[in-house]
Amino acid sequence: MAGNSQRKGAIRKTSKGPTAGSGGRVKRGLEGKGPTPKAVDRPYHKAHKAKNAAERQQARKPKRRTGSSDAEWVAGRNAVVELLRTGTPVSGVYVAEGAERDGRLREAFGLAAEQGVALMEVTRGELDRLTQGAVHQGLAARIPPYEYAHPDDLLERAAELGEPALVVALDSVTDPRNLGAVVRSASGFGAHGVVIPERRAAGMTAAAWKTSAGAAARTPVAQTVNLVRQLKAYQDAGCMVVGLAAEGDVSLPDLDLADGPLVLVVGSEGQGLGRLVAETCDQLVSIPMANDLESLNAGVAASIALYAIAQARATS
Repeated sequence: MAGNSQRKGAIRKTSKGPTAGSGGRVKRGLEGKGPTPKAVDRPYHKAHKAKNAAERQQARKPKRRTGSSDAEWVAGRNAVVELLRTGTPVSGVYVAEGAERDGRLREAFGLAAEQGVALMEVTRGELDRLTQGAVHQGLAARIPPYEYAHPDDLLERAAELGEPALVVALDSVTDPRNLGAVVRSASGFGAHGVVIPERRAAGMTAAAWKTSAGAAARTPVAQTVNLVRQLKAYQDAGCMVVGLAAEGDVSLPDLDLADGPLVLVVGSEGQGLGRLVAETCDQLVSIPMANDLESLNAGVAASIALYAIAQARATS
């Protein structure tokens, strides 16, 4: 019946968009979508993936210290001669005008010439200023900032040599001479590097370089922001983490993990391993002692443990 609104088809349905056949849909499909993104901006393009990989690789690298404020001065004739004898990198040797030419000064000149180190003559007042008033005896040496490795580089070094990784990690060791002694032992017993925290720990200063007797030039030292996090990263990479502790559950001669990828953690003389570091270790190992001596010097303890590990690896 005409006018019956209930009749099928009587109500006209409206559409918000163009109806089929109007050409509107085709027109929208033909509209431009802007310029084509560059290859590096397309998520599935190999150039984009390569860019992301390069950024991740760059992010892994620690920021190296730069600038003259990070340089260190070694003052005094004996100190400079000993420094040059060990092969420590030196950016310049400074001698005061009119300084007495004795045997030590002549030896310093000869070593500097052999190693290609610049030799500069300055006024005594200028040398006082450079060394901040230290007793320099007319001779001082300037050491450039140390360039630390990344902790992952130590595992890569072991892989390149085809050897099971051996890394020494130091927990709150604040004496640079102990650090130098550990680096020397690590080099002598085949470790692939040493890891130290960035804060509240000794760094590779002139004292550490001297104690290492040149071993720091052969064995990389890496810095980490968080030692516990780095130890867990080493565990994820397949390394067993062993900490030296007086209350260790295993005696060093009984350690059966020496022939695999290993991280040896050494604590400070006074406090030993920190609680979180000790809890992160897979095993705590003690060095058997003949008496009730509470602890060993960190450098000595590391040397004994590294020797035992080297012997175990040689016989396995």
